[in-house]
Amino acid sequence: MASDLARKPRLTRDLTEPEPIPEAGVARALELMRSGRLFRYGEMGADQNDVALLEQEFAALVGRRYCVAVNSGGAALFLALKVLDVQPGEPVLVNGFTLAPVPGAIVHAGGRPVVVEIGDDYRIDLDDLRRKARATGARLLLLSHMRGHLCDMDAVVAACAELGLALVEDCAHALHAFWRGRAVGTFGAAAAFSAQTYKHLNAGEGGFLVLDDADRAARAILHSGSYMLHAQHLGGPGADAMARWAETTPNFSMRMTALAAALLRPQLSELPRRVERWNAIHDRICSGLSASPHLRLPHRPDGEAYSATSVQFSVVGATAEDMAQFLARAAARGLPIKWFGARRQAGFTSAPRHWRYAGEQGALPATHRVLAQLCDIRTPLSLTDAECDLVATIVCEAIETVVSARAGTGEAGQAATG
Repeated sequence: MASDLARKPRLTRDLTEPEPIPEAGVARALELMRSGRLFRYGEMGADQNDVALLEQEFAALVGRRYCVAVNSGGAALFLALKVLDVQPGEPVLVNGFTLAPVPGAIVHAGGRPVVVEIGDDYRIDLDDLRRKARATGARLLLLSHMRGHLCDMDAVVAACAELGLALVEDCAHALHAFWRGRAVGTFGAAAAFSAQTYKHLNAGEGGFLVLDDADRAARAILHSGSYMLHAQHLGGPGADAMARWAETTPNFSMRMTALAAALLRPQLSELPRRVERWNAIHDRICSGLSASPHLRLPHRPDGEAYSATSVQFSVVGATAEDMAQFLARAAARGLPIKWFGARRQAGFTSAPRHWRYAGEQGALPATHRVLAQLCDIRTPLSLTDAECDLVATIVCEAIETVVSARAGTGEAGQAATG
């Protein structure tokens, strides 16, 4: 393999390379570090309002009444479930294509993940949702908009109403995405976003819980760790709502720091530009991948306005051995590809069969069949058009070589048998 690949062009771009933090964020962060006042609350009054202002700005951006900024997207999911009163051992429905922090948040909140099947286009199977909801008596659906693939949200909302399910949206990969003109993150009782590096916003780590209910927002603020300084949430619920919950809500210490907020605030205005470029990168790579008969791209419904920070595709009919060879050939040309069908979880990538802490889930044949062929490529904003074309070329050539070699082996075997 080494000899034939040595002559082919390699991708030299680091796919984990984020954009620089805007200079305004760097300047404010330096100012805060020189002051030493990095905690979001001030005992003698607000020392600075970076987090409180960010909460107001983020809520307005998404179109929700309240935002609570916390230290991770997983923490935001946990808080969403807590303020929706998840009980110990209570079943919480979750789609099978997601990442480990999502079932982890369910377990953290005391719930029991119940995995719902996905279809060929990576989205939740609403028929299986109905079966699992009725079989378990679940009252909560944690819907992960995994890798920014949006379901028919009209159908999801209708199914939740039919089944009596409260909806929590995991929007870690779907900031500034829309379904039929409506912002993702506004369809359920609550939604969670992430500011981890490689997401649409980058603070290294950070998260946002958005919701409209004043009492749930008050509880989330208290849970996040406001102590009795909750009046410093400039966009928070009124004093009456806070007073109702102040002495019965435990402090879980999940606050966002002023430093993270300082890095994030200037990035909000950059979102439209970033999303436009990310989608252009996504579409260009997918256009190249569509030329291969051995690859399947998920269908994007007409109502979906996505904000894609990565590219997903399925390798048609591939065995585990085919996948190992395909991934190795791509990696040898500088292109790391994540595979959701691997026997062991690696890096950020895992599948329901790896979540042994989530309890027995049954067979999940559709989910495992889809994940067995599902590949994922991170797409940093620094990718040039030429590099996008090279990514597609590497993928197509790698799978063509593997398929051709398999066909040749089969023909040789048949000739030897004959």
